[in-house]
Amino acid sequence: MGGNGGAGGQAFDGEAQKKVIYQLVVRVFGNTNETRAVDGTLAENGSGKFADIDDKAIAEIKSLGATHIWLTGVLRQATLTEHDSVGLAADDPDVVKGRAGSFYAIRDYYDVCPDYAVDPAARMAEFEALVARIHAADLKVMIDLVPNHVARGYASVVKPELDFGKNDDKSVFFSSANNFFYLPDPAGQALGLQKPADWNPSGVAFDGLFGPEDGGSGRVPRATGNNVTSPNPSVNDWYETVKLNYGFNFADPGASSFDPIPDTWNKVDDILSYWQDKGVDGFRVDFAHYVPTEAWGSILANAKQRKPDTYFVAEAYENLQGLLGAGFDAVYLDAAVDTLKRLYLGKASLDDVDGLLGSFDSPVRKLYLTYLENHDERRIASPIVPGDNPDATGFGAANAGRQLGPLLFLYSNGPVLMYNGQEVGEVGAGREGFGGDDGRTTIFDYWSMPAFVGWVNNHQYDGAGLSAEQVALRSYYKDLLALSQAPEIRGNRYWGLRYLNNPGANPDANGSLFPFARFAEGGGSVVVVVSNFGVGGDAGGPIRLPEELLVSAGLKDGPLALTLLLDGSGNKDEAIGNVERSQLATEGFPVSVANQSANVYRIGP
Repeated sequence: MGGNGGAGGQAFDGEAQKKVIYQLVVRVFGNTNETRAVDGTLAENGSGKFADIDDKAIAEIKSLGATHIWLTGVLRQATLTEHDSVGLAADDPDVVKGRAGSFYAIRDYYDVCPDYAVDPAARMAEFEALVARIHAADLKVMIDLVPNHVARGYASVVKPELDFGKNDDKSVFFSSANNFFYLPDPAGQALGLQKPADWNPSGVAFDGLFGPEDGGSGRVPRATGNNVTSPNPSVNDWYETVKLNYGFNFADPGASSFDPIPDTWNKVDDILSYWQDKGVDGFRVDFAHYVPTEAWGSILANAKQRKPDTYFVAEAYENLQGLLGAGFDAVYLDAAVDTLKRLYLGKASLDDVDGLLGSFDSPVRKLYLTYLENHDERRIASPIVPGDNPDATGFGAANAGRQLGPLLFLYSNGPVLMYNGQEVGEVGAGREGFGGDDGRTTIFDYWSMPAFVGWVNNHQYDGAGLSAEQVALRSYYKDLLALSQAPEIRGNRYWGLRYLNNPGANPDANGSLFPFARFAEGGGSVVVVVSNFGVGGDAGGPIRLPEELLVSAGLKDGPLALTLLLDGSGNKDEAIGNVERSQLATEGFPVSVANQSANVYRIGP
C-alpha cells in the first residue's frame, strides 16, 4: 500500500551525513602485480601494502564519496607464508585455506598481517601511519571484528597472556568459564581434517592432522567455527577455525550461563579497547548473530563508554532486531540484494521488491546497511547463474549497477557499502587458488584485481589504465554517491509508489517501472527514483504521487521545478521544466528510462 513507510518517523536532521563505507581489501587494493599465478606465493603474486594507501589514494576514495574506509583483512591471519625475519612461522596447512589464508581465521587479534608491511618488523607502525593518513583526510577508519571464531592455531605474539583457551577446562564440552567448546568423548580422539580435492598447492604437504588437537594429553579437539561438533569437520565447514564460547551453549541452550561474566566477554572487550586506542573508529562485525545478544549488550556498551562515536556494523542474517537492540548501529540488509538477484533469476517480482523496501518504518530503516557487492557476494559483473540460490549468481554486467545502485544507495538515510573494484566493474573471473572460480575476488589467495590495477596505474591512482567504459562507470558511482547526500535522501521518509503506478491502478502506467520517493518531512521537495526492469528496451509513462505524500513533503501549490538529477548514462542536473502540483496526484509527470537503468528526479521549488 501507499504507506510503505509513508507515515510516521522523526524529523530530518539537516546536519546528519549519510555514511558511505568503502571496503578496502589491503591485500589486493594496491597490488599491481599481474602475474596472478593460481595458488601463487607472496613472492610470485605480490600483495598490497599499507604504504600503497597513500594520500593520493585516500583523497580519491574520499572524492568518490566515502565517509569511512573499512580496512578489510588487516588482522594477522593463519597463513602458509613464513616471515622468519620477525619470527613468524607458517601455519599447519591442514588448518589454512589458501596460500595467504582467510581474513576470517585470525591468528593474533593484537597484530596486523606482516604481508602488508614494507618492513614486517615495523608492521604496526605502518598500520598506525595509515590510520593517521585516513584521519588527516577527515575520514573514519573501520576494521574487522571476528567474534565468533579464531584460527585453530590462534596464539598471540603481542599479548600471549590473553590467549583464548589458556585456562580452559578441556574435560567438558561446555563451561561458561571456557573460551572454547571441547570434544572430550571418547577420550583420546583426534581432530581429523580433509583437504578439498581441487586445492593442490605445490610443495605443500597435508596429513589431515593438527598437533594441538591430536587427542594427546591436553590436546582435545574443539568445536568448529560454524557450530560443528564433530571431530571430523567436512571440507565445506569452517574447519580452519574454532568456535568461541560466550556462555551460550549452542548445543544445549538451557545450559547457558552469563553470570558471572564469561571470560570471553572480557577478552573481546580488551581487543576492542586495544584497537580503539590505536585510532580505529568502527568495526564491521563478522557473523554477529552467532554471538549471544547478552554478550553484545555488555561488550558494545563498554566500547561506547570509552569512545561514544565508535561505529558498529553487524554482518548478520538472523536476529537483526535483537542485534540492533543490543547496541549495533547498523546491520546488513542482505535480503535486499538477495531479492534483486531473485528478480534477475525470475524467482521474484517487483511486488516482492516493493514489499521488502516498504517493510521498515522510518526510525528503523536508517539502521540497515545496503550494498550490491562485498567480499562474500559475487561481483555485479559476474555471470547470471540460473537456479534458486541468489548467492550463486551475479547480475551479468557491471552496468547493472546503473539500474540497481539508485535503488539500494538512495533507498534510505542509512549506510551504504561500496566494495573496492565495484566502481570499475571488476568481474571476479577465473580461478585464483583456494578461492576457486566463483565470481568473487578471493579472500584466501595472493591476487590482484585485473580491472582495478588500471585505476591504480602504478600507484598514481588516476585511472589512466582504464577503458572509457570503466571510467564512465566510476564517474557514475561518484555522482550517485554524491546524490546520496542530498537533503531528501538524508531525510527520514521513504514512500513506495508502485501501488499507485501499475497498470491495475492506472491504465497509463508502465508495469516495468519501479518508482519510490524520498524526502525530508516538510522539506519542500521530493526525490523520485524510477528504475526500468523491462527486458531489452526503454520504458516510459507517467509517475503519480499521492496527495498524502505531497502534504508530508511540504510541496507548495503552483508550478514546481522538475529536474533530472541523474540517469543511467551519467546525465545530471538537467532542468526538464515545470509541473503543477495539482497534476502530480492525477496525471503525474512523464518519465522515460533507458533499458536496465534508473532515473532520479527532484520535484520542488
